[in-house]
Amino acid sequence: MQLKFGISLLLLTLVGPWTQAATVKPESVGLSEERLKRIHDTIQRHIDEKQLTGAVTLVARKGKIAHLEAHGQMDVEAKKPMATDAIFRIFSMTKPVVGVAILMLMEDGKVRLNDPVSKFIPEFKALKVAVPMERSASGGPPSFYTIPPAREINIQDLLTHVSGLGSSGNNALEIFRAPLKEGQSLKQFIPKLGATTLDFQPGTKWVYSPLAAFDTLGHVVEVASGMTLDRFLQQRLFGPLGMKETFFHPGEARWSRMVTAYTRADGILKKATDPDFLLSKTYLSGGGGLTSTAEDYAQFGLMLANGGQWNGQRFLSPRTVELMGSVFAPATLPGRAPGRGFGLSVQVINDPVAAGYRVSPGSFGWDGAYGTHFWVDPKEKLVGVLMIQTSNPNRQLDRDFENAIMQAVIE
Repeated sequence: MQLKFGISLLLLTLVGPWTQAATVKPESVGLSEERLKRIHDTIQRHIDEKQLTGAVTLVARKGKIAHLEAHGQMDVEAKKPMATDAIFRIFSMTKPVVGVAILMLMEDGKVRLNDPVSKFIPEFKALKVAVPMERSASGGPPSFYTIPPAREINIQDLLTHVSGLGSSGNNALEIFRAPLKEGQSLKQFIPKLGATTLDFQPGTKWVYSPLAAFDTLGHVVEVASGMTLDRFLQQRLFGPLGMKETFFHPGEARWSRMVTAYTRADGILKKATDPDFLLSKTYLSGGGGLTSTAEDYAQFGLMLANGGQWNGQRFLSPRTVELMGSVFAPATLPGRAPGRGFGLSVQVINDPVAAGYRVSPGSFGWDGAYGTHFWVDPKEKLVGVLMIQTSNPNRQLDRDFENAIMQAVIE
């Protein structure tokens, strides 16, 4: 009997009793069911304007899902309707997931925010800062000389996009195509970034790092934890959260549920030519490599909205979640915008009026390159998830989506 109990406990630990959030009547969590219907009207208007082909929207409040709806089509040419379990390339919505992994390791005592990156990746010790030179009268490509950084870049710099690592020009993305095609790993490639140059002195401005900063943080997770990034996320986050549909590569069995990606130009939507370049089974991009569903990603948001606890398990302390959503890069820093600071891997709306956002002060979240968007409103205990798959998205849709949700809050 004791042996059977031990085996059962082991299986429970490995598999987990984890479930996703329950779906409830909106009124039970202070939302108007009638008013939530305006979300569909909002999305349909953007579909009619050829801004996107389809979407999945989700609203959760007080730990319960009050709205989950599919709109439009996931493949126009095939006339395939959108489904609520459709899988999306979430691109930069990968970043807050990696940010949470770093914060978990911080709580474990294995990473400090002020740790120099070279503590984990020694090659970064040699990083220099590039200083542009004026072009000669005869033209030619811009050139630069290098100077030592005023200080080494640290973990906090990477989390808040103030490091200057891989944050300027086309090379910020193109440098990553080769390792992805060659099947390299973070361990093989990231140390090579130590031979590149920083675009500015650390901490002096905010310039978005599309891949370099968070791919580097992904490797920091690997070094600090002794596990590959996908294994760490599965063991410490995805498994316990009940995120059964979130992967760096969805696999052949799930591919039929992948939404067709489109690109928008001159009012026309066309199939994107290379939307899968970040999907890899070997190069696990912390900057943009994950795929997920709206309901899966909502579990991550619900955990943050619930102060770091979900599914009967604590992932972060409430104080660490508060830290994540605190302003580290203020709106006054060059590169930021009024009312919009930046926290540890997330944008923070500290002044909604100045920002022009219809959310509560202190709300935080982030977007993805193909139109995905999420935010957490700690004040209202609310999570919004918008999944679309159109590059060069019209970000006004994000604001319209937020408005459609906030006008449905009735208590």
